[in-house]
Amino acid sequence: MSLLAVEDLGISFGGVIAVDGVGFRVEPGQVFSIIGPNGAGKTTLFNLVTGIYTPHRGRVTMAGETLTGLAPHLLARRGMSRTFQNLQIFFRMTALENVMVGRHLSERTSLLSDLFGLPASSRQNRATRDAARVLLERVGLGAVADTLAGALPYGALKRLEIARALAAEPKVLLLDEPAAGCNAVETEAIDHLIADIAKSGVGVVLIEHDMKLVMKISDRVLVLAQGRRLAEGPPRDVRENPDVIAAYLGDHGAREADRAGA
Repeated sequence: MSLLAVEDLGISFGGVIAVDGVGFRVEPGQVFSIIGPNGAGKTTLFNLVTGIYTPHRGRVTMAGETLTGLAPHLLARRGMSRTFQNLQIFFRMTALENVMVGRHLSERTSLLSDLFGLPASSRQNRATRDAARVLLERVGLGAVADTLAGALPYGALKRLEIARALAAEPKVLLLDEPAAGCNAVETEAIDHLIADIAKSGVGVVLIEHDMKLVMKISDRVLVLAQGRRLAEGPPRDVRENPDVIAAYLGDHGAREADRAGA
C-alpha cells in the first residue's frame, strides 16, 4: 500500500481540460517530482490532491484512506501539508510566530483556557514555541527566530514556509516550486533540506523548474504536458526520453539535466 496514491484525476474549467487522467504513487521517504512546461497542469494537480479543487473524476488515497473531496484542513489533520508557488508568509509576524501558526493542529487547549490564561494554555504555548524553534534550527533559520519575516531575504522565506508546513507534522509534504527565484546558494540549501525531510520518512512531492535540483534529489519524476502524463520514471530515464526533450527540456535543458545526474 502506497503512502499517497493518486488515480485518474481529471478536471475541466469552462470546457478546457486542465488535468486529464493523471495518476502517481509516493512511498515514505521518497522524493517524487512533477515537471513540465508552463500551463502543463502541475499546480492544478497539486490543488486537486490537496483539496483546493474537487476533481471531476479520479481518487486520492493516503495509507489506504480515501481523501478525495476533503477540505484542506481535514487533509492536514490526516497528515498532508503543502507550500505554495507564491509565498504565503505573515510578514508582520516573526519567523518563530509564523512556524507557531503551523502547530495549531497539535495544540490541545480549549477556548476558555486561552481566554482566561489558565496554566494549561501557558504550557501549550511554551510547547508550541519550543517545537517551532526546533523546526527553525532544522531549516537553518534558528538565528533569526525573533526577526520579522518581512525583513528576511527571499531564500530564507522559502525555507520558513517549509518549516511552517513541517510544523503540522505531515506524512506527505507537497512543495510547489520551493527554489523558484532563489540563487545558487539558496537553492543548494533547499536541496539539502528536502533530502533531509525525505530521510526522516516523509513522502515529498515536488513541483520544480530547476532541473539540476530535480535530477539530483528525485527518486522518480513525472512529466506533464497539456494536463496529461507524458512520461514517468527514474531521473535518468526521464532526461533521456526523446518525447520529454522535445516537449519540455530542449537541448539546453537536457544538457543541464545530464550535468546534474553526472
